[in-house]
Amino acid sequence: MQQNAMQSNGWWMPAEWARHAATWMVWPHNRALWETKWGVTLAHVQEDFARVANAIARFEPVKMLVDPSAVAGAKALCGPGIELIEQAVNDSWCRDSGPTFVCHPQLGTAGVSWRFNAWGGKSAHDLDESLARRVLNHLGLECFGTPLSNEGGAIHVDGEGTLITTESVLLNPNRNPGVSKAEMEAIFTRLLGIKKTIWLPGDPDYVTGDMTDGHVDGVCAFARPGVLLVDSTLDQSSVYAEVVRENRRALELATDARGRHFELIELYEATDAVDTDAEVFCASYTNFYIANGAIIMPAYGIAADHVAAEVLAQAFPGREIVPVQINHLAHGGGGVHCITQQQPAWVKP
Repeated sequence: MQQNAMQSNGWWMPAEWARHAATWMVWPHNRALWETKWGVTLAHVQEDFARVANAIARFEPVKMLVDPSAVAGAKALCGPGIELIEQAVNDSWCRDSGPTFVCHPQLGTAGVSWRFNAWGGKSAHDLDESLARRVLNHLGLECFGTPLSNEGGAIHVDGEGTLITTESVLLNPNRNPGVSKAEMEAIFTRLLGIKKTIWLPGDPDYVTGDMTDGHVDGVCAFARPGVLLVDSTLDQSSVYAEVVRENRRALELATDARGRHFELIELYEATDAVDTDAEVFCASYTNFYIANGAIIMPAYGIAADHVAAEVLAQAFPGREIVPVQINHLAHGGGGVHCITQQQPAWVKP
């Protein structure tokens, strides 16, 4: 929907490829969640997180939030380019519980604290619901609060006024009962400088078992304005294939804030990596992270990793493609993008 009549106040959310001041992450420490609920060894998950953090630290500073009970373990695995910051936390998905950073031409950087309710109350979040505000307080930045239940993984922006999200998340009764699309779009305009919101179906029948209910960062990702990498599957008989088709159809019909139709680049998921005994497994290569000068992509130790890396290299010329193996992390239902949050480097015009 075009939002020309709505007023932005000068704040906008830069695209992920804008220069970063830092990447924020949260160290996994909740043994009950990872070992009892997801069935993977916490120590192995921590090794995956450390690999991601150390890969990003080659390109930009990493700020790792660490529960006080887990500092020693984090120190042992995180390299010198990673600053450890003690904060009490429940879980470890900084894309969702951390702040969404925004910029203003005169006022610099601030952040949005969405109402985080752990994807519709699926896990304890008494600590994480205040994490975004605490991060912004730590940085001395202004915090814009909102009653909208949202997560960073539920939105993608192109930095030119376009936002993509999914109905299965934001219109889910477990997030924002009684709140209309128009009301949500007005919030995106005011807080993020959005001119047009594109609504994809997401996962309306919840066939994937994904605890996020269908975050957009498992559906597609911007390569640049007007160009999207789209999650695809070679298994056309699967229930997920229909989810893929419906989201692609919506993108084919959509235009962005500048009236452009999208160029869609298929990025086939890591089907061969999926643990079929797992409750959920994130096999989406679209869950990559754009760091300064690099693409940090999920890898699984399979041949499809090389194919995905080639697609990403063509989509992001001039950036180093850095595969990081995340098989244990993937059992929690997320990938590289889910555990990272970019802080843009504001430069006064």
